[in-house]
Amino acid sequence: MDLSGQTVLVTGANRGIGRAIVEELSHRDMRILAGMRDPDEFDLVSGSGLHEARPVRLDLSSRDEIEACLAELGDQRIDVLVNNAGLFAGGLLELQELDQLYAMVQVNLTGLVHLTHALLPGMQRRGRGKVVNNASIAGYAHFPGAAVYSATKAAVAGFSDALRRELEDSPVTVLELVTPGVETDMLAEVREAYQAHVDDASKLEGIDPREWAARIVEAIESGDTLLNPTGPERLAKLASRGPAGLLDKALARAFDR
Repeated sequence: MDLSGQTVLVTGANRGIGRAIVEELSHRDMRILAGMRDPDEFDLVSGSGLHEARPVRLDLSSRDEIEACLAELGDQRIDVLVNNAGLFAGGLLELQELDQLYAMVQVNLTGLVHLTHALLPGMQRRGRGKVVNNASIAGYAHFPGAAVYSATKAAVAGFSDALRRELEDSPVTVLELVTPGVETDMLAEVREAYQAHVDDASKLEGIDPREWAARIVEAIESGDTLLNPTGPERLAKLASRGPAGLLDKALARAFDR
């Protein structure tokens, strides 16, 4: 997909992978909308690229908030929607706050579906568009201590696959991101959540978000439908497609209730 002159909306653009995607896109001749709950907090690193991103309010915390944010966007043309925003909360299921679990389902899954539902018709009318969904390795290798997070990401993977087939004969395409561990604030939250359940949570390492963002933008431009991780996460995804016992044994050795 040629991104020249296109308009892209990136959700969760204030930090981590979302911010890195915005900075990677800023090197291209296009319009960038950086979606986040509080646009006043956004400060794109000076000199990161040729084109500045415009921060826009995008709060996925409820149906009413999403509708209000869409109304603020008005008839803004969106050619590429990058559904990146996400929440993580981990730990033993029965000890997690119920509000946290609802919030994860809302932001990671329901909000993503709502936003796609709202912006897809415009893409179809204009005869071009791409939906990019952050599904995560957790959507395939279902880690203990992250039951609800894994469930939301597995649902995003299923949604992406079904939507890709649904749009087979349309001008809109879908790209699913099987995101590995990336060195972000969320990975720090993962380490904290797993501190009591693994030998050394500090050994949970992630790649540089700029590296992953560059691969995402390359996949968008190449017209890919799936972006897989490399290294151990790639093996974990392959194992998830094989006999369940293989992944069960590996995770049982690493996780202690």
